[in-house]
Amino acid sequence: MPSWNIHTAHVERLLAEYDQEELGIHDVNCFLFGNLVPDIYVGYMVAHTTRTIPYGATHLTDPTFMPLPDADLFWDSYVVSRPGLQEATDLTLGAWAHLVADRCYNGAVRRVIANKDLPHGDELRIRKQADFDAFGRMLTITSVPHETDELLRQAQAFPQYPLAQSDVLAALDAAKTIVDKNREEHLAEEPDWNLLDAAFFAQTFEETHQAIATPLQKRAQGLL
Repeated sequence: MPSWNIHTAHVERLLAEYDQEELGIHDVNCFLFGNLVPDIYVGYMVAHTTRTIPYGATHLTDPTFMPLPDADLFWDSYVVSRPGLQEATDLTLGAWAHLVADRCYNGAVRRVIANKDLPHGDELRIRKQADFDAFGRMLTITSVPHETDELLRQAQAFPQYPLAQSDVLAALDAAKTIVDKNREEHLAEEPDWNLLDAAFFAQTFEETHQAIATPLQKRAQGLL
């Protein structure tokens, strides 16, 4: 599934193509951080968090091979406006966008595997992840979320589960490390692919961009 450099690249493209008002985003910093939130407690992106939460719970999915997060369930549960409930925060919108991206990328890889009739297993997982790592290093990203009172407030109020302040700060450090590492290890030339290819990532990046942008635009227009 996409790592934080890919999620960050999607946020940067959204904000390069649309004014934040067109997307219904008030606080870009909180939205950017929200795009990282579902991975904070799963135990591998941020070290030494105050707790862990199973991937299936954070991503609303069965933790099978190439899981498909239920972004629609998240939207219906935490984004859709209901009488008596506060409007979804920018952090919550970002978390939804993360689930959409994971679903799009994993779904696309599933189709490749099915078309090639490849057996599931560690070898396939390693080949896939190597390609995702290479693609992430091809991206040019600069955006790093930072601590603000509003970010901490939205993190504590995240409706799926509250985020402890110490875990938010640890995640912010992890996000900065990833952006710094992406700059230091940037790939200027196309790598030797293991399972996927440049065309796969170009198409999937575009499909994911549209899958995130369109609902946000419609929501901002009052159509969702």
